[in-house]
Amino acid sequence: MISVIIPTYNRALFLSEAIQSVLDQDYFADFPGKSGFEFWVIDDGSTDETKEVVRSFGDKVKYFYQQHRGVSVARNQGLRLSSGEYIAFLDSDDLWMGKKIRAQISFMEAYPKTMVCYTEEKWVRDGKFVNPGKRHRKYSGWIFEKVLPLCLLSLSSALFRREVFDDIGGFDETLPACEDYDLGIRLAHRFPIHLIDRPLIVKRGGHADQLSRQYWGMDRFRVHALEKALNMDLTPEQERAVRHEIVKKSQVLIQGFRKRNNFRKERKYLMLAATHRRKKEEE
Repeated sequence: MISVIIPTYNRALFLSEAIQSVLDQDYFADFPGKSGFEFWVIDDGSTDETKEVVRSFGDKVKYFYQQHRGVSVARNQGLRLSSGEYIAFLDSDDLWMGKKIRAQISFMEAYPKTMVCYTEEKWVRDGKFVNPGKRHRKYSGWIFEKVLPLCLLSLSSALFRREVFDDIGGFDETLPACEDYDLGIRLAHRFPIHLIDRPLIVKRGGHADQLSRQYWGMDRFRVHALEKALNMDLTPEQERAVRHEIVKKSQVLIQGFRKRNNFRKERKYLMLAATHRRKKEEE
């Protein structure tokens, strides 16, 4: 069985389409009475019409409400409530294309040692289709070094075996954003990540409530995830790559804090960059 989890917060405007894109999966039509999947919407304390939107789908969707505690807590709650052999997340502003799940299940069953696969994406910004930049190119296999510069693992495009989360744990609830980046690092260190080279989701962006627009200096959260990665059993090459990325992202933050006259935070990242630059050179 597949467990589908949508975490959401005040996105009633987008949510109905996201839910319908799950229900329209041609794979699920093979399982009368929902025997092939369960579908959870985890409402992270919404104050809009989110509950009414979910209720309009009747018993096709299970609804769980929690006090507003952030997307990582919501995702972890979905993991606790779900019982499927496979786990699929969908951001409430994204859409699945109709053959997404069928393509991934076919791949996972053909290659039973595969623990996670993800797909290419179509991007919509401000209502218009755009081409992802070259730096967003996706890779397949052991891609640890590739996930360090930016988040390549779009959770809306991924399908996981449940054992993945038993192995690496859930989402870091201390992170208000970039929890997908943090998970991607832990995931790519432990497993090969396989790419289905077809766009099977629509990733919608450009709206004001995106987390990337709510927080300045998202690299703060990425640096936190990278420092955590140094506690993993890394090869010397992997450790150098992590330290390189910490220095690189710290330099971006240094410039930002300097422009904002936040000299205390500027000094923090100056020291951090110097420490990791020195350790990288010593290796």
